[in-house]
Amino acid sequence: MQKIITLALALLLTFGAILGCASTKNVVTQTDEPAVSSATQATDAPQITDEPTAAPTETPATRIFTDSVGRQVEIPYTVESIAVSGPLAQIAVFALAPDMLVGVSSEWDAAAQAFIPEEYYNLPNLGQLYGGKGELNLEALLASGAQVIIDVGEPKSTIVEDLDALQAQTGIPFVHITMTTETAADAYIQLGELLGREEYAQTLATYCDEVLTRTKEIASTVEKTRVVYCLGESGLNVIAKGSFHGEIIDLLCDNVAVVDDVSSKGTGNEITMEQLMLWDPEVILFAPDSVYGMVGSDPTWQSLTAISSNNFYEVPFGPYNWMGFPPSVQRYLGMIWLSQLLYPETAQYNAFAEVANYFALFYHVELSEQQIGDLMLNSLGRK
Repeated sequence: MQKIITLALALLLTFGAILGCASTKNVVTQTDEPAVSSATQATDAPQITDEPTAAPTETPATRIFTDSVGRQVEIPYTVESIAVSGPLAQIAVFALAPDMLVGVSSEWDAAAQAFIPEEYYNLPNLGQLYGGKGELNLEALLASGAQVIIDVGEPKSTIVEDLDALQAQTGIPFVHITMTTETAADAYIQLGELLGREEYAQTLATYCDEVLTRTKEIASTVEKTRVVYCLGESGLNVIAKGSFHGEIIDLLCDNVAVVDDVSSKGTGNEITMEQLMLWDPEVILFAPDSVYGMVGSDPTWQSLTAISSNNFYEVPFGPYNWMGFPPSVQRYLGMIWLSQLLYPETAQYNAFAEVANYFALFYHVELSEQQIGDLMLNSLGRK
């Protein structure tokens, strides 16, 4: 019996040792490495859940755009086709999105054919919203496929009512973007947002800021030249001091064309030769297609100091008048040209390179030096 008890105790002790070893293998010992959480482990395997997965967000069909006069206009979320209300808008918008234009507000001048690609030069003429050579052709506009109509420039006093009425009549969104010489950069930022061309719009805005800042610096450091800008068939219309069309002249020159009733029209104020003689400017600028070609041999004009001393010039033209007729962004070309013409010691930059850069940015064309020379043929002094 004693042997049996002893054997049983031995067996119990052996079985307990085996159990102890087994339980020790299940103990997790502390280490320096962080434990892997259940959340981390869950990412290693597909999740099974009863909750439905969220559907991808769809792009909305439309969005709200607030234009420069505070109108909130519903436009397509992605704009792909546009028309313009007039030549100011045509010039400004062409720089940013020529491929979106379904028509123009006025036919390009023949001189523009050398600079405008054929597919844009031959776009249909849809007419103009305000004045000009033809009223807006609503029938052609409706058939054009334009998703948005863009008006650019200084807002008329009736702009809100005008655009609201046209929008209701056509069912096409109309937006206004205010653009002046001072606000061209801001206008391009707005146009970029409208058309989804933010990056290139910023490039154009930066350019406008830099050229305007440089021009103002030049104007602030020189003794301004006494200038008159003459236009018309007889050359006896002038762009008066303080007029909208005289902004560049007033900025860079002592514009001696001071009149009582300043005209807001691009044709300027009509004067007499006697008045021009009283002003007797140091420099006379002539509009393209004015009397520049004959004044040098005309005895009456020769009595003026600017003519007798050969200090008269023709404003460059192509594709538009560089001094701003219509008064759009090509005024920046006018700043470049006029600054160096009058103040070459201060405006120490290469005018040809500057003009080439402008045409590349705003007309998307590379000009040769010969083309630039032809554009400025009568604009850099008589030889």
